[in-house]
Parts: sequence; structure tokens; C-alpha cells
Amino acid sequence: MKFKPTLFIILFLVGNSYANSQAASKPQIQLANIYRDDIVITDYLVSEKLDGIRGYWTGEKLISRQGNEIHAPKWFIKDFPNEVLDGELWIARGQFERTSSIVRQEIPNDEDWQKVNFMIFDMPQNPDIFSKRFEAMKKLKAEHLKVIDQFKVESHEALINLLERIVKNGGEGLILHRANSFYKAERNDDLLKLKTFEDAEARVISYVEGVGKYRGMLGALLVENDDKIRFKIGGGFSDEQRKNPPKIGAIITYKFFGKTKNNTPRFASFMRVRDEI
Repeated sequence: MKFKPTLFIILFLVGNSYANSQAASKPQIQLANIYRDDIVITDYLVSEKLDGIRGYWTGEKLISRQGNEIHAPKWFIKDFPNEVLDGELWIARGQFERTSSIVRQEIPNDEDWQKVNFMIFDMPQNPDIFSKRFEAMKKLKAEHLKVIDQFKVESHEALINLLERIVKNGGEGLILHRANSFYKAERNDDLLKLKTFEDAEARVISYVEGVGKYRGMLGALLVENDDKIRFKIGGGFSDEQRKNPPKIGAIITYKFFGKTKNNTPRFASFMRVRDEI
């Protein structure tokens, strides 16, 4: 079929208008960068990263990250405030597939939706800094509206220990939100995510003596990985391992959380000597 010029122009304009209206319906949301070791951790509030479906409450309806309406039952949203809210539709740890299937229903099933909560973590149009937005969120009251807990963590070591506990219990990871930041609809360091570790192997090159209570014992291992990159591993050892460290030349397994710009493993921590497995 051949389009007449005038008809083609009309259809083209209508199509573009529809596409633009669809694109404009997408919520402007803040996105997280990856956690790095150069941040000041005490500047942030920390929360669990939930494995749910991102939801955006416009003040009138729930929409997805792509701007599609989420067909929640009327009773589910009836007490929601006329404030714009950002959060996750969530059931429990390890229930992502179940949550997804419920949220995608065009005709909502009341029994299924009873299991779901809207776990909010921000108020995009509130002009205050995040710590004050968190206080404002805690004042909101609705049966299926919950506020994700935010708390301070005082050190990197405490953060990693918290991450490991959460992952061990079926959680996904952590989110860090700069306490004095304003909501910005972009990807930036005001919002950071920290997820599970990777592991790899390296050869022990030499020892670094400990200080304080570890004086006279192992403080860190200097190791070299398969990429010929040398770095220190100072965590993950028991007191017995610090007294009797892996031999020079031994192959060890270590865990880490991403890499630096120089390809050095971040926050490397000892796991085991390879031949102990």
C-alpha cells in the first residue's frame, strides 16, 4: 500500500506525538553508581537493597520505571498520600519472580496483592535534603506503605560485615544515600549500591607485619594476581592464620568488591589457601 503524501505526514506526526507522550510519561528517577572506597562513609545513610520492582507513586497512581501503569487494587493505594514517592514493590527476600508476576497483572488479584508492600525510599519532589526527606517519609501512614529503614554505618569494615550478613540471609545488597543531598533525577554519587563479592586467586609474594594487637604477627599479605597486579590483603584472617600465615608462593583465594580504575581489586579479603579446599 502506498501512502498519499498528506496522509503519510499526518500519520507520521500522530506517531511521533504518541511516542513523545509515552516517553514523557517515564518518571524522572535517581539512579545509583557503584560504591567506591574513596567516599566518606559517614556522609551516608545505609539501607538494604530490596529485590523488588521499582515503583513510582505520582500522587494519583502507581507507575513503573518505564512509565507504564501498575494495576494495583484500589484498596491497596486508597490511603496513599498525594505526595510523589519512589520505592520498591516487594514481598520478601528471594521473592522477585513472584513479585514481578503479581505486579504485571492487568487485572489485579486481591489475594496476591495482600502479600505486597510498597517500600518507599525517597520523595522526589520534596525539596529538603535526604535525611529530612526520610523523617517526612516516616510520618506517612498507609497499610501497604512501608518506609525502608535508613541508618548510619561508621566504617567500611562494618559496612562489609553488614553486607555479608544480609547476603547470607538471602538479601541482595546495600544502598547508600548521601544524607545532605537533594533528589536529582540522574545517576550520581549521592546514591550508591553495594552488592555481593567476587572471588579470584593470587600468589603470596611477601608479608607485611601487623601493628597494635597484631604486632609480631601477619598484618597483610602482598600478593600478585593473574593480571600481574600486586596488592595487599589485610582482612579476613583469623588470629591463628595471622600467627601462621600462608607460605610464600602459596596460591590463595580472596574476595573483592569490584575494581579500581587501575584494575586493582577493591577491599580484597582473604578466604582460604587453595590447597585447603
